[in-house]
Amino acid sequence: MSRTISRFRGATRAAGRGLALAVAGLPGSLVLFVATVLSVAFILLGVGFLTTPYVLEQVRRHANRRRLLAAAWSDVRIPVPYRPLPKGLRTGFAGQVERTLLMLKDPATRRDVQWLFTDMTAGFVLAIVPATLLIWWLEGAVLVAGLWHVFRDDPYWYGFVPVDSRATAVAALALGLFVFHVGLWAAKPMLRLNFVLARAVLSPTPEELARRIERLTETRHEAVDSAATELRRIERDLHDGAQARLVAMGMSLGAIEALIEKDPEQAKRMLAAARTSSAEALTELRDLVRGIHPPVLAERGLGDAVKALVMRMPLESEVSVDLPGRPEAPVESAAYFAVSEALTNVAKHAGADRVWVDVHHADGMLRVSVTDDGRGGAFTGGGSGLSGIERRLGTFDGVLAVSSPVGGPTLVTLEIPCALS
Repeated sequence: MSRTISRFRGATRAAGRGLALAVAGLPGSLVLFVATVLSVAFILLGVGFLTTPYVLEQVRRHANRRRLLAAAWSDVRIPVPYRPLPKGLRTGFAGQVERTLLMLKDPATRRDVQWLFTDMTAGFVLAIVPATLLIWWLEGAVLVAGLWHVFRDDPYWYGFVPVDSRATAVAALALGLFVFHVGLWAAKPMLRLNFVLARAVLSPTPEELARRIERLTETRHEAVDSAATELRRIERDLHDGAQARLVAMGMSLGAIEALIEKDPEQAKRMLAAARTSSAEALTELRDLVRGIHPPVLAERGLGDAVKALVMRMPLESEVSVDLPGRPEAPVESAAYFAVSEALTNVAKHAGADRVWVDVHHADGMLRVSVTDDGRGGAFTGGGSGLSGIERRLGTFDGVLAVSSPVGGPTLVTLEIPCALS
């Protein structure tokens, strides 16, 4: 009995989800498909260069929402193969032209458009059928209850059963109950088949996956090199900083021990100096530990850690955080230090008076934007640290996008694919 109830619950849940996909997915896919076709056609008139990037961005959002539902509802993983736009895209109409051409050249764009057409045809059928199988018997029940009287002279076809009497109405209800039982078994597989179909259309080719693996391998090597460099920095800071102070303090304490009876006043002065040195060593150790993994990040999460970073900025600032959960610790740490580097660049090179930071999670992506009203030109200035941020994000298949025209403002956007807990 409990097994039957469990199967019924699973089937009705799958049917409800399929119905939601059909009701929301068909209009979305249809509107976006038509908008994409028209926008690309209007490129010949020039207008398409202004609309196509926006339309394709909405298509990608729509596809990414389906990827999230596929993973959450049927454990079907669909890769996100979009090529990141290069840094330094121009602004204005020329920038829109460049952005349009780059997005159209991305093979993932072609697959997105194919999926829109598939989703509003075969995908719609696969989404709507489970709910239909489970509720069709209700029509048979209504016919048995008395509606069959209406069709005495002109039979009503319920599937392959012509209903014109109570006996045929009962036969129709029997057919409906049989279909209902079929739906109990087929609802979940059909919902999964909808997502498998989406994966078949949206997934990248083996060649693209090979290039992606090469990129991830490259960023992994860079991450290992960065970790080794960071370890050497920590060793150097310990050796040259806190360790040196502690050694000097030990020598001072030895001298104090020899002077404490012969020259108490000198011993007191040396004790005061040793106390100051110990406080400075403790401060250096705290700074070093904070650089490895800030306590506020571990205890309160990325949002509060970023707010603490911004509070230390010698600029007017505004922070917006919308995180309903926490990313995994490595992703959280990478995002934190990437934001820290971006804010350091603002303080050192931007000549800004104000900085805005926005942290949010949407469509399976952790997105952080850092905007300042400085002089811009981030690509021409030396020592910006942007390459370091890119290497850090690349380890997690993240991307860095920068808009920094001369004269400002500068917008740095970080994106890391991840789920929140």
